[in-house]
Amino acid sequence: MALIVQKYGGTSVGSVERIEAVAEKIIGFRKRGDDIVVVVSAMSKETNRLVELAQKIMEYPTPREMDVLLSTGEQVTIALLAMALEKRGCGARSFTGSQVRILTDTSHTKARIREIDDKPMREQLKLGNVVVVAGFQGVDEAGNITTLGRGGSDTTAVAIAAALKADECQIYTDVKGVYTTDPRVVADARLLKSITFEEMLEMASLGSKVLQIRSVEFAGKYKVPLRVLSSFEDGPGTLISLEEDANMENPTIAGIAFERDEAKLTVAGVPDVPGSAYKVIGPVSDAGIEVDVIVQNAAADGSNDITFTVKRSEGERAKKILEQVAASIKAKSVALDKKVGKVSIVGVGMRSHAGIASKMFKTLADENINIQIITTSEIKISVVVDEKYLELAVRALHSAFELGDPDYGKQAE
Repeated sequence: MALIVQKYGGTSVGSVERIEAVAEKIIGFRKRGDDIVVVVSAMSKETNRLVELAQKIMEYPTPREMDVLLSTGEQVTIALLAMALEKRGCGARSFTGSQVRILTDTSHTKARIREIDDKPMREQLKLGNVVVVAGFQGVDEAGNITTLGRGGSDTTAVAIAAALKADECQIYTDVKGVYTTDPRVVADARLLKSITFEEMLEMASLGSKVLQIRSVEFAGKYKVPLRVLSSFEDGPGTLISLEEDANMENPTIAGIAFERDEAKLTVAGVPDVPGSAYKVIGPVSDAGIEVDVIVQNAAADGSNDITFTVKRSEGERAKKILEQVAASIKAKSVALDKKVGKVSIVGVGMRSHAGIASKMFKTLADENINIQIITTSEIKISVVVDEKYLELAVRALHSAFELGDPDYGKQAE
């Protein structure tokens, strides 16, 4: 018998029929003897509907009242799922974030969890009930409802699993698990049996949308085994843990992530004096714009060119800031390129395998893909390329590092 925390997202509980299907899945685990705590999101599109209602009243709604409004979406789901379980003869008890007492800080719409009172959940588990908890929400010391922001339900599930010392936290989504890359771009992308927290963090931060970074960070910090599975079809999913897969022959590369939403900015002719990089990057960061890949090159005249990437939607705003900076520090020009993308290879095996970078660069060169920027860490190499070559780069690298599913051809027959 195991204690399992399961999380079902909006598409998994998007209709009464799907909620009924989730109830059936939970019953299967209960019959096996497992104790189950379920965390659910609002039904698909419900949060967007609530946001639209708010904006009909106020263009910029008060954060506190937005939290009160948005938290109702999950409240509907927990009640319906508890009813579906009870209809099937399975005891269930639903809890809002405040009833469990998921204590957060006071940052409305982006609160962070401080502690969780596990007593109410443990009492229900002892009674043999399934515990159904509203994801994405909590309460501050003053009793105000708070929400956790993007990826909040995943974070709720991982935090509850940590508090209960659960055997596993299962995240049910609309995909089978974590793939070597996006199957929509590479048809023979392989479903990974396992991946380390480090690799998953890199994949998530570099463009993989399967899990939010925050929930993976939380799971890694508290050593909660995470498993990503499909709500709609059975399968083992992907286990995310501290350990590398001992059954695999030292896999060098776990996967390839990519990001289309990139813009490249170059400030040319920056005076080569101490503090010049800060004078360029500082004002952009101070404006709340996240700076990603950065490279500095020495120009022939003794000045420097500083190039970095930001989210494409922030490109124009960053350029306006940099034009003011360039005038003040007497830099020559500011250029913006919104047609770039980032491709990254990720794998803990890179620590002990030489030649990964050269293989990556040769593969791209063979496809006549020019690399504009390179950045590395212990377990990843990222390159910025022209956006029109992005998918070609992903496919070429996926093939070069032999990440394809060996059974793909057989499945297609």
